[in-house]
Amino acid sequence: MTDTQAAPVQGQKPILIVFSSQYDGHSRRVEGYLAQVLQRRRNHETFSVRYVANEERPDLLERFRVEETPTLVVVVEKRVRGRLARPRGCEEIQTFLAPWLR
Repeated sequence: MTDTQAAPVQGQKPILIVFSSQYDGHSRRVEGYLAQVLQRRRNHETFSVRYVANEERPDLLERFRVEETPTLVVVVEKRVRGRLARPRGCEEIQTFLAPWLR
């Protein structure tokens, strides 16, 4: 499910937060899907990527209102600009991140 998405702000590097579980196979697959999406067209430097394990930082899940993992959250200028819960593949992640990708 995707929240509202805004066009990228010039000159700012968005933060991509990946909320996941260390013990969940789906979370690990999503990390692989994300790596594939960022590898295409050399988008590794597009985001400042942060990985958050729900077992280690449950406070951040609460703060960002993450109800299920894995969830991808894009933050620009300290505001959440997009959220994707439980992505099912590369295409869904690419569509979600499209406003920021090259």
